[in-house]
Amino acid sequence: MKKMSVKTVVAIGIGAALFFVLGRLVSIPTPVPNTYVSLQYAILAVFAGLFGPVAGLVIGLVGHALVDFTSYGPWWSWIIASGVFGLLTGLFLGKLDLESGEFGKKQIILFNVSQLIAHVICWGVVAPVLDIAIYNEPVEKLFAQGLTAGIVNAITTGVVGTILLVAYAKTRTKKGSLNKD
Repeated sequence: MKKMSVKTVVAIGIGAALFFVLGRLVSIPTPVPNTYVSLQYAILAVFAGLFGPVAGLVIGLVGHALVDFTSYGPWWSWIIASGVFGLLTGLFLGKLDLESGEFGKKQIILFNVSQLIAHVICWGVVAPVLDIAIYNEPVEKLFAQGLTAGIVNAITTGVVGTILLVAYAKTRTKKGSLNKD
């Protein structure tokens, strides 16, 4: 098994802490009960894109668990769905070379299609199916919550995540941009 770098372990800690802080302090309620506009998924997608699927999985699981444990108690189906979102986003975004300083239209499209697919899978399938299996929740409620969460989180991840990744790419030195004098 491949050993994680110190950089990745530190990123997991910072990512989980940011996920937790945003999840507790910046949750905007939607008309659907117990469903919020959540900015932390943009941070999760960025960290998963930069540090990989394992980091994304752990950040999603730990960050969401901390949010739940410090509020109303753990809701494992959604904690797992957050971890799966981090995992999928990290897998999908592995094709992006964010360290190269390139994040143009092609990369923006790949990022947004990837995060949209991950949100659909997590909030349209994983969370509702686990809610049925674990909590025996009513199907109508689950899919209303999942659809709402998927839409609002995909929008916030798309907007905030794209802005963060464009800004990050601008801090990287582009390949071939340095000349030897």
